[in-house]
Amino acid sequence: MGEVVAGPWTWWTVAITALAAAVLHAVNRKGQGWACTALLGASRRAKLTPGDMGWPLVGNMWAFLRAFKSGKPDDFIASYHRRFGRIGLYRAFMFSSPTIMVTTPETCKKVLMDDGGFIPGWPKSAVTLIGNKSFLCMTEEEHRRVRKLTAAPINGLDALTTYLDFIDQTVVSTLPRWSEAGKEIEFLTELRRMTFEIIVKIFMSGADERTMNTLEGSYTDLNLAIQAMAIDLPGFAYHRALKARKKLVSVLPGILDERRAATAGRFAGASMDMMDRLIKVKDEYGRMLEDDDIIDILIMYLNAGHESSGHITMWATVLMQKNPEVLARAKAEQEEIMRSIPPTQKGLTVKDFKKMGVPLTG
Repeated sequence: MGEVVAGPWTWWTVAITALAAAVLHAVNRKGQGWACTALLGASRRAKLTPGDMGWPLVGNMWAFLRAFKSGKPDDFIASYHRRFGRIGLYRAFMFSSPTIMVTTPETCKKVLMDDGGFIPGWPKSAVTLIGNKSFLCMTEEEHRRVRKLTAAPINGLDALTTYLDFIDQTVVSTLPRWSEAGKEIEFLTELRRMTFEIIVKIFMSGADERTMNTLEGSYTDLNLAIQAMAIDLPGFAYHRALKARKKLVSVLPGILDERRAATAGRFAGASMDMMDRLIKVKDEYGRMLEDDDIIDILIMYLNAGHESSGHITMWATVLMQKNPEVLARAKAEQEEIMRSIPPTQKGLTVKDFKKMGVPLTG
């Protein structure tokens, strides 16, 4: 067989193609940076922190998502450290908007605690998913008012007394299922499933299993897109999340109507969950929340409630695994509490809960 030899034109073609790709890459990124900062004026541009605005339209999101999906999320910020030094402030283009990223603890603390200089906000794509009438878009005054009215059923020892028995039963029944599965489980996924069951009970105590499964599937799709690129095309996470929100918005009004009908015949003084409270709450002028308001607040609370609880539990478990001395102290404390429980008592009480005080520090 004869040997195939690359001629001179082949090498020139490769070289020119590589050079053209490099020039196109540089021009695109330079053009993106100019487009994002052109309206600032020369004096304000000169004050910008160093950084990289990425590619047109997508910005730095490909690199951001690639780092998170690889299991090494710190790699994204580490790339800025390598290129621009550890200054703690970098410009980028994230979630369809020019962005200043803050990476040092001291600067993060200043941003999070300075309510006058920094206004809380979310990417437009996330607001679209959670809802325009959720806490994300409320004025500061409205946020305080609605939070005060709705937080009582889930905060403090009174709330814990109401739901502790259900939480205890849910955890006790869930742990054996994990251990008896006969295979490895995705810990965070299973924690989310468990905390979702708990949070739905707190907010919508009458939800049946079918409703629970519908809500859980929709929230899974919703969560996967909170940090995704806002591409509304089939096959993309954001497209699935928009469909999930539509499903939630179609399911919740029926649940609200059923709850109103059930509440009408309930005797005074009966216990109320979050949905009951949202339906009945009135401001100082006697105004009640519209269904759209209630639906967006429920979507936000149900999402934030089970997500934060799942992540906190996961990290507490991970950190105790990495710090055996803390795990030993926590285990000894729990065993002592179990020994102090009378034989006639079923499950934990608030009194038992108050005895738990081992901090998760080494």
